[in-house]
Amino acid sequence: MKVKTTYVCQNCGMQSPKWVGKCSGCGEWNTYVEELVEKKSNKKLSSSSNGSLSKPLKIREITTEKQERFSACNNELNRVLGGGIVPGSLILIGGEPGIGKSTLVLQLALKMNKNILYVSGEESVQQIKLRATRLGENGSECLLVSETSLEKILLHLENVKPDILVVDSIQTIATESIESATGSVSQIRECTSRILRYAKENEVAVLLIGHITKDGHIAGPKILEHMVDTVLQFEGDQNYMYRILRSVKNRFGSTSEIGIYEMQNSGLREVENPSELLLSDRDDMLSGGAVAATIEGARPILIEVQALVSSAAYGTPQRSATGFDLRRLNMLLAVLEKRVGFRLAVKDVFLNIAGGIKVNDPAIDLAVVMSVLSSNVDIAIPRNICFAGEVGLSGEIRSVSKIEQRIVEAEKLGFNTIYIPKNNLKGIDAKKYKINVYQAGKVAEVFKSLFS
Repeated sequence: MKVKTTYVCQNCGMQSPKWVGKCSGCGEWNTYVEELVEKKSNKKLSSSSNGSLSKPLKIREITTEKQERFSACNNELNRVLGGGIVPGSLILIGGEPGIGKSTLVLQLALKMNKNILYVSGEESVQQIKLRATRLGENGSECLLVSETSLEKILLHLENVKPDILVVDSIQTIATESIESATGSVSQIRECTSRILRYAKENEVAVLLIGHITKDGHIAGPKILEHMVDTVLQFEGDQNYMYRILRSVKNRFGSTSEIGIYEMQNSGLREVENPSELLLSDRDDMLSGGAVAATIEGARPILIEVQALVSSAAYGTPQRSATGFDLRRLNMLLAVLEKRVGFRLAVKDVFLNIAGGIKVNDPAIDLAVVMSVLSSNVDIAIPRNICFAGEVGLSGEIRSVSKIEQRIVEAEKLGFNTIYIPKNNLKGIDAKKYKINVYQAGKVAEVFKSLFS
């Protein structure tokens, strides 16, 4: 019998009848791998099997019952998921190696008072036991098994009938029905599909850990992210102690929420008020530092922006940014050069967001500009001042969203003055705040107010 094969791109899942060097779908080179095609039955459904089909219903005939979420025993994760874990949902958690994905999921499994089956395809049960001991959770009733065969995992599920299934990681699981190698596009797609079918039929919540590629995307076909209900990205710099859990996709809640953790020897600790930790090491005697009132998800956070401006040691000035978009920094420096009159084109400019956090909020622009100018004139910004505002190309300070939350957060942390865009408080009584709210329309106004 002739075996039928096809070539599948290991990056995007596109198929080709013959091997090609460059994938026409994603543009990557040398990603096509030969795989066997699974034989499918050509039998049609008989009239006797029609009884197993679901009956089509009119939309007015369908009754909706709210699925009861259950708590993950983790406030940060509950916030990101929209209130808890939905039974029968698939949650995919991705992140760089060593960032703490397995630690986070194991902590959840050990703390939750549910029937949990933890399947590890990467570690033995003894290694998981050592990590659980380090986390201080030895009395948990969580069931552990080290297995990579999907068929055996499904047998364990039938025997245990858990409320929650944890798979670490989906790229290590393989099924015997497909001849391709473990971790291939076909294996990931088929294994996820069968786990999805089991989860929906038995109302079992599933936590999947996924590897990521060098580009930062979850390894495997893009359809993997479409199949699951929630995609969470675990971010952070291994040189820093902070980790951010960010929702990329969520069918049962908002994607604007984030969770913040601190990596410790005993595991991941939830950070309820990250502003106090991020501002704890400030030095009020040094120039180049400014505090920005930013919004991460729906949570206001105050972070410190650090800048260093110095004469260019070489012919070409250097521009470097950590935690901030370098292209936006170049744009802001051009605004200062053209609209405010500072000669920064011949100087090196280095920018850093303290704590290793990456910020995409445009309201941090004003703090970035003020930190650069503070370092340029070598005058420190007072410790009790913070900023919130987007800077436009003409040097104007543009309005930002959720300004009241930013003001309240700054007031709560003891700041005396906050600089915000002009007319950003239309219809709001600024006198109700104990903090001094300074409204400015141009960058030059803020500079004169601070350094004149």
